Amino acid sequence: MLSACSVSLRAGARRAVRRLPRARVAAIRSHRPFSVSASRANDLSTRGMIVQTLSTVGSKREVQQYLSLFTSVSQQRFAVIKVGGAILTDYLDELCSSLAFLYTVGLYPVIVHGAGPQLNNLLEQAGVEPQFEEGIRITDAKTLQVARNLFLQENLKLVNKLEEKGVHAQPLTLGMFTADYLNKDKWGYVGKITGVNKESIEAAIGNGYLPILTSMAMTEDGQILNVNADVAAAELARALEPLKVVYLSEKGGLFDAAGQKISAINLDEEYDHLMSQEWVRYGTRLKIREIKELLDTLPRTTSVAIIHPQDLQKELFTDSGAGTLIRRGSKLVSSSSVSDFKDTEKLKAVLVRDREGPDAKVTVDQYVEFLKENPFKAYYDDPMNALAIVLPPSETRSQATLATLTITKSGWLTNVADNIFTTLRKEHPKLVWTVKEDDENLTWFYDKADGSIARNGDVMFWYGIDGGDEIIQLMKEFTMHGRAMLGDSNLESRLHRAASIASQAARPAPAQQARGYSTLARRPVLPTWSLSQTTRGYATTTNPNPPYGRKNVSKTQPARVALIGARGYTGQALISLLNSHPNMDLLHVSSRELAGQKLVGYDKQDITYENLSPEDVRDMEKRGEIDCWVMALPNGVCKPYVDAIYEARKSSEHRSLIVDLSADYRFDKSWTYGLPELVQRSDIAKATEIANPGCYATAAQLGIAPLVEYLGGQPTVFGVSGYSGAGTKPSSKNDVELLTNNLIPYSLTDHIHEREISSQLGAEVAFIPHVAVWFQGIHHSISIPLNKTMTSRDIRQIYQDRYAGEKLVKVVGEAPLVKAISGKHGVEIGGFAVHSSGKRVVVCATIDNLLKGAATQCLQNMNLALGYAEYEGIPVM
Repeated sequence: MLSACSVSLRAGARRAVRRLPRARVAAIRSHRPFSVSASRANDLSTRGMIVQTLSTVGSKREVQQYLSLFTSVSQQRFAVIKVGGAILTDYLDELCSSLAFLYTVGLYPVIVHGAGPQLNNLLEQAGVEPQFEEGIRITDAKTLQVARNLFLQENLKLVNKLEEKGVHAQPLTLGMFTADYLNKDKWGYVGKITGVNKESIEAAIGNGYLPILTSMAMTEDGQILNVNADVAAAELARALEPLKVVYLSEKGGLFDAAGQKISAINLDEEYDHLMSQEWVRYGTRLKIREIKELLDTLPRTTSVAIIHPQDLQKELFTDSGAGTLIRRGSKLVSSSSVSDFKDTEKLKAVLVRDREGPDAKVTVDQYVEFLKENPFKAYYDDPMNALAIVLPPSETRSQATLATLTITKSGWLTNVADNIFTTLRKEHPKLVWTVKEDDENLTWFYDKADGSIARNGDVMFWYGIDGGDEIIQLMKEFTMHGRAMLGDSNLESRLHRAASIASQAARPAPAQQARGYSTLARRPVLPTWSLSQTTRGYATTTNPNPPYGRKNVSKTQPARVALIGARGYTGQALISLLNSHPNMDLLHVSSRELAGQKLVGYDKQDITYENLSPEDVRDMEKRGEIDCWVMALPNGVCKPYVDAIYEARKSSEHRSLIVDLSADYRFDKSWTYGLPELVQRSDIAKATEIANPGCYATAAQLGIAPLVEYLGGQPTVFGVSGYSGAGTKPSSKNDVELLTNNLIPYSLTDHIHEREISSQLGAEVAFIPHVAVWFQGIHHSISIPLNKTMTSRDIRQIYQDRYAGEKLVKVVGEAPLVKAISGKHGVEIGGFAVHSSGKRVVVCATIDNLLKGAATQCLQNMNLALGYAEYEGIPVM
C-alpha cells in the first residue's frame, strides 16, 4: 500500500534545457515534426530523430517525460560533456549522432574535449618521449606547440562532423579558461584554471550553436597552457552548475570487483563504504574521489554520468540509464516512534499531501494515533521529501510490510527514493507490498521485487522470500485479507482503513502504495548487496489462478500434471524436470508403446505407463483430476485429446491448462504462443492453451528478434541439430552410422519452422535445416541484412540491452558452441560478425533442443500459467 507523488523522475535525472517555442515543444511531445532550417532538414528531421530515440529506449512515455523536463530550464545549464581523445578517434560518428539528436530537440550541451592518445602518437613520431609526473603530463615548449596544433585540428574535425549532420557548432579554442602555472618548474606549461569565460559560451548557445571547447587555457599575459580535459570539465561544471556532467568513456562506466557495471552510486550513503573496499583503487578510486569533490561544490540536483558515447541518449532519456550515475543523494533518518519525529504536524502534513478526499486529515490523525500504539520503522530525509513506513510481522502479517511510501518531486530530484529502497534492502531482508494491477508503471514495482501474485485487481510484491511455505502463507493472507492486510492503491481508502484500524484496534495496520510513480527508477547496483535481477519485471513472477480461470488449482498442494506421449526424448527430459519441481506432481504418463511398464526416472511416487484414450482424458477433465495436460505427441496427433478436453469443459467448470509441444497449434491465434522472452509473460500467465515453440524456431527467433527493426532484407538461418531432434523413430536423420563423418541437409525450403519463425517475427525468414552426428544441441548461423551501417559493437549492445536480465539467454562475444550448450537450459547468442560493408551481420545462436528448445520452455510456460515462479525447478544459466 504505497503512496507517492504524481510527478517523479529517474533517480539522478538532473537535466535541463532552454525553453522551446510552444509549437516546437508540442511537436516533440506529440512526435510530429516541426519545421527546421533547410540546412538541417536533410539529415535531422525531428520525426526521424525521435523515432531513433524511441527505437533505442523503447518507451514513448520516457521520451515524452524527459523532453518535458528538459524544456524547463535555461539551455546553458543542461549539461557539460567531456570528450576524451580516444572517443574522437574511435567513436566520432556515434558521438556526433548523439549530439545531433540533442541539438535537434533543443538541447545545447557544452562540449570540452581532449586529445591525449593523439598527442602521444604525434610526440612519438617526432621522437619525443612523453613524460609524466604524478599522472600529469610534463609540457615543454615543443610539446605545447604540438599539442596546440593538434587540439585545433581535433576541434575542427569534431565541428565539421557535426556540421555534416546539420548541427551548428562553434569552435571555442582559446580564451575560454584563464589559468596560472600549476608548477612551472615541475610540469612546465601546465595550467591551473582560475576562471571560465561563461559569456562566450552563453553567447554561442544563445545564437543557436553548440560550444566546442578545447582543454587549453591562457594566462593573463597571453601564455597558452595545457590543461587536463577532466579538470577543464570540472571547472566548467562549477561555473555553469549544470544538471548533468557527462564523462564519455570507452568502458561505459565504473565496474565492481566482479566486473559488473555499477549502475548508480549515492555518495552520501555509500562513499565511505566504497572507499574502504579493496577493489576500489587506482583509477577507480581517483575517479570516485574527484567526482565527490566536484559534486560537493555543486547543487544537489547535479549528477555525474560515466557513459559510452553510443549510449548517451539512453542515459539521458531512459529511467534505467546505461552507464554509471553518481550523485550526492541524501542522508536518511530513521524513526521507530512517533515521538522521534521533530514535528508531528509535519509528519501529518506529509501523509496528507497527496490526499484525494475531503476528510483525509481526520483519517491521517487516526493513522498517526495507530502508529503511536504499534511498532513500525520510518525512513525519511530531513525535509521529508520522501517517507517510507515499514510495519513488522504480526499475527496477521507473516512478513514485514512496506506500508507507506510517499515522495515529492524534490525527493525524486535528490534521489531519496533510491536511497530509501537501498536502505530497505539492507535492513529488511524480506519485504512485502501491494499495488494496483492496472498501474501503468507496474514494471517499476516488478523491478524492485523477486516475485508477485495478483488477485482482484491488486498485485502483491515481495523480495527476499524464497521458501515455498512462506510464499504459500503470503498467498493465504493475500487471499483472506487482500489490501486490508497488505495495501491499497487509493490514498483515501487507505487512510479510512487506517482510521478504522486505529479505532477498532482489531485489524492489521494500513499499507500505502506508490500511487503516482511516473517513472521506472534506476536500481542501484551496490558493491556488497546483490539485488535480485528480474526480466523487465517478470522473471520470477508468481501469478494466481482465479483471474485466469483455473479455479481448482490448489496453492497448498502441488499442481497435478498428466503427460500424454512420454516415450520421446522431450517427454523424458520433462519428467526429469518435474521430478525435482517442488510444486508439481506428475500423476499420469501415457504411452501406447510403454503401457504397463514402470516409469523410470521419477522418484516422487511409483507411476506406471498408461495408454490413455481421448475418452479417458475427457472423463478425467470432467472430474477435475488434472491441472495441466502436457501433449508431447508427434505433429498431427494431439487434436483428439485437445477436443476431448474442450468437450469436457462444456459440462464442467474445471479449466485445466494445456501445453502442446507439437506444431499443431502454433499458428492458431486462439492459443498463446509460449516463448516468454519474446511474448508478454502476462499473456502466458492468463492462458489456458499454450503452444510450445519449436526448438529450431526458439533459437532462431531469439537470434533475430533484436534486429527486426534494422532488417534490410530476408535473414537466412543455417541450422544444424543433433540427431535427438529427429525423435526416437528410426530414420536416416537419426542413423548414427549414416551421420558419422557426415552432415545431412533436409527440408531445405518451406520447413514448418521457417513458417513459424517468419510468422512470429513478422518478417520473412529463410531456414535451412541439417542434422549432425552429436546427440543433442542446435547451432544456428544466421545471416542478417541490415538497413543501416552498423558495427559489431553496436549490434552486440542491442542484444545485451534486449536480453538484460533474461536468465535463460546469455549474450557472449565469440560464436557460441554446441558443446557448451548441450545439457544446459538456456540459449547462447554471439558472433556478431559484421561484413566490411557494415550492412550485413552473422549472428550465431545455440540451444539444447530437448531443454530450452522443448522441456525447459514447457516448464517455464507451466510455471507462469499455473501461478509459480517462472524458473521454479529450472537450473538457470
